[in-house]
Amino acid sequence: MIDTNVLVAALRSSSGASHQVLLAADREEFEVALSVPLLAEYDDVCHRPDSGILIPASAIDDVINRIAQVSRRQVIHYLWRGVLPDPKDDMLLEVAVAAGASHIVTFNLRHLKPASEFGIAVVTPSEFLTLL
Repeated sequence: MIDTNVLVAALRSSSGASHQVLLAADREEFEVALSVPLLAEYDDVCHRPDSGILIPASAIDDVINRIAQVSRRQVIHYLWRGVLPDPKDDMLLEVAVAAGASHIVTFNLRHLKPASEFGIAVVTPSEFLTLL
């Protein structure tokens, strides 16, 4: 699972661990789980004027489309609401649980910590790269 904040960081800079995670996903070095609502969140957040992403909108679309191509689509039923401190993160947990994901790659370690109760490791992009 790739959290939206990691995608934004990857699109803002090609020199960090987030970008390397995105490249590894493109090479299909690991399986990315994705739901339609999460894909819509990627699209919405990455196209916001205040996202700090400086590449053209068409390039953002290309990246998001590629993520959709290499990802395993996961249907979610919103069964895990209210588990995380920030309700906006519940969708991410829902996708991870439904997909049987082993990891959530994020910068939001504190809010996603309860995912460990479901056997899902919550790691930063740098930590995830050491596991590949």
